[in-house]
Amino acid sequence: MDTIKELKQIISEILDIDETEMGLDTYLIRDLNMESIDLLELSIAINSKFKLEIDEGKAFLKDLRFELRDVSKQGISQREHLLATYPHLDKSRIDEILKDLDGGPVLKLKDVVAYIDFLKK
Repeated sequence: MDTIKELKQIISEILDIDETEMGLDTYLIRDLNMESIDLLELSIAINSKFKLEIDEGKAFLKDLRFELRDVSKQGISQREHLLATYPHLDKSRIDEILKDLDGGPVLKLKDVVAYIDFLKK
């Protein structure tokens, strides 16, 4: 099963858009204007399609900014903390996220793909 293809199909149905409008680097909220109800629908569809019980906080990086705020108060490395908290994301993606925080919601299609593939292992 091709995770990227399946996920694109799901999002395409939820948002009523063409699959060609998204790639791995597409921001789900910034570019596709997904809202919390769309993410809930996506979560349910992922659970059904992939037979996985997902943690929306981890899959959709919902608590990322809270994680960073709490870590900053403790004097811990943000990068190392995020690597431990989101093991499905590699170092380069964590670095990209940390640089991109001021741009708005950082969730990309590739983050959800990485999460699904991580759970399937």
